[in-house]
Amino acid sequence: MGQPYDRVFNFSAGPGVMPVEVLEQAREEILNWQGAGMSVMEMSHRGKAFMKIAEEAEAAFRQLAGVPDSYKVLFLQGGASLQFSMVPMNFLTAGGTADYAVTGEWGKKAVKPGKLGGKINVVYDAKETNYDRAPAYGDLHLTPGADYFHFTLNETIQGVDYMAEPDIKGATVVCDMSSNILSRPFDVSKYDLIYAGAQKNCGPAGATIVIIKGSMLERVPEGLPPMLDFKVQAENGWMLNTPPCWSVYMCGLVFKHWTKNGGLVEAAKRNEAKAKVMYDAIDGSGGFYEGHAVKPNRSRMNIPFRLSKEDLTDSFVAEAAKNGMVELKGHRSVGGCRASLYNAFPPEGATALAQFMSDFARRNG
Repeated sequence: MGQPYDRVFNFSAGPGVMPVEVLEQAREEILNWQGAGMSVMEMSHRGKAFMKIAEEAEAAFRQLAGVPDSYKVLFLQGGASLQFSMVPMNFLTAGGTADYAVTGEWGKKAVKPGKLGGKINVVYDAKETNYDRAPAYGDLHLTPGADYFHFTLNETIQGVDYMAEPDIKGATVVCDMSSNILSRPFDVSKYDLIYAGAQKNCGPAGATIVIIKGSMLERVPEGLPPMLDFKVQAENGWMLNTPPCWSVYMCGLVFKHWTKNGGLVEAAKRNEAKAKVMYDAIDGSGGFYEGHAVKPNRSRMNIPFRLSKEDLTDSFVAEAAKNGMVELKGHRSVGGCRASLYNAFPPEGATALAQFMSDFARRNG
């Protein structure tokens, strides 16, 4: 299929595919980073070499994402799953309420840890339609005076995306943006806190990127465990303990790569084109393939679909793998298939899968 280094088309939902150019640079620097005489994996996280890497990674992210100076950027650990607990620990007050919208598996997972901190009000739950859609922001009935509103912008498993910026006046907006951060331009000022696991569009697993409005830190209560305290983490430049050094380094390379390649505007164009190829293949199959999300909320990052003849699913996945297209099996909780098309996924892969889908349907229809 003409991919460099005989690489396959990797449709994994995460960790996801990385830009080849970034991997090549990391390969060149892995034994001796820019004359330092050591690998990034061997450096003191408080030494000048790594401090330079960390500062450049944060600056590159701020430039790429358009993060205002009034927001802090933290590279933490524990993935989005730890943020499910950190957010209520830091911002759900005693006797207070937090609103949550649930549009899929990850939104649902965020609710339970939230309950440990106080009252959780689920203002929207798409369970009745099997999590195939997201609400319009204007249709949400939020609690007056709630401590915050939490939602998952793009559901990795169900492939559901709000496809719009939040327009919610008077609410503190907290967003899990793990699956689609950096896939298109976004207005940071519409959010009070954004968090995202790095392993989709930003770099390898290990780092969790947090963008938090500086004024939010004033709300953090005293006495939290230091590692779980946003204010303490910010005051220590996210280096309260040894940070995920290699992941931060790789993220920095990725941020610079996408800035060099047109930023988020061009990333959005590429991602929209790749997704269109896939959805056209599903919609044009005469019902042989069925997408999961309703059309207004179709994710460009994660595209789950089913075969109308479900007993052919295993054969489809196995045959695709033999043709260099891997990680197409759907999440165990929903079954079927799923193609994830993160920023670094090559457009040729979407075309190859669409052609394979058409051929498979012709032979098995």
